[in-house]
Amino acid sequence: MTEQTGGRRVVTNMSLSLDGRYAAAENPVDMRWVMPYAITDVARDHLTSLWKPATTALLGRVNAEGFLGFWPTVIGMEGVDPRDEAFAQWLVDTEKVVLSSTLGAAPWERTTIADKPTAEVVADLKATDGGDILVLSSASVIKALLAADQVDRLALTIFPVFLGGGPRLFDDGLPAGQWTLTSQAAGEHGTLALIYDRVR
Repeated sequence: MTEQTGGRRVVTNMSLSLDGRYAAAENPVDMRWVMPYAITDVARDHLTSLWKPATTALLGRVNAEGFLGFWPTVIGMEGVDPRDEAFAQWLVDTEKVVLSSTLGAAPWERTTIADKPTAEVVADLKATDGGDILVLSSASVIKALLAADQVDRLALTIFPVFLGGGPRLFDDGLPAGQWTLTSQAAGEHGTLALIYDRVR
């Protein structure tokens, strides 16, 4: 049985290659390998299921700059998938917390900059009222939360490609623990969407 230690769940979302990488070795910011799979119905429905119960987006600085530079431009775009536009609108409207030691002020609306350890920021957020705290593809943030055993729900989209190198999400030395598969879906191009809940 899954129990919550606070009223809010910490939900992390990451796309992985079949060989367990979240980025290619030669160019970690080049995410073109993700695109054919990210626009499938299963991937879009997966993301929708994650953001709808969430009231806070937690991001690292690099991901914040990428996400918040791109997604607001999707709103009102001709021919945009309604699920993409709904996510973009949620991202603009929701509370955002960006972990950064270099940003002095937030260049985005409804955004707080937090310059302290990830585990402390999440503990503070969990002590407040609200829905899920959703970590969107920020590997450094997710790694820190996994190391601190603060992830309540682990959402993964697995894409059938080997990157052959590059950083892995799951480092050696993570706390031992059990997870329950609560949702699974397979879609176009072999995309697999999985959601695991931490058993406490």
